[in-house]
Amino acid sequence: MQKVRLASTAGALLLALGLGACNQTTAANQPQVVAAAVPTGTAPRPDLPPQAACTKDYDHYQDILKADVTTGNVDQKVYEQIQGELSKASSACAAGRDGEALALIRASKSRHGYHA
Repeated sequence: MQKVRLASTAGALLLALGLGACNQTTAANQPQVVAAAVPTGTAPRPDLPPQAACTKDYDHYQDILKADVTTGNVDQKVYEQIQGELSKASSACAAGRDGEALALIRASKSRHGYHA
């Protein structure tokens, strides 16, 4: 009778430990929060002609890019590369070379998978 009681106690203990391990929560099981990237390395917006088509396209593309890099849809290095491309477009736009600026913006969008 003593062996049966010892065996059932040991069995109950093993069962309790096994079930307790199944319900254990560790930090590894918790969802991880990833901080969104914050756009860095952006040059101040140049003074662009307010009514020019290149100004509208430039501003629209910048808004999309800032949202994409902030949400992590665009890598920071790619964002910085695009900013380099857009600095040429903004210079052309500011100098009144609307067609050149629009072509540079379109080329950048196409190169990086944005609808041009």
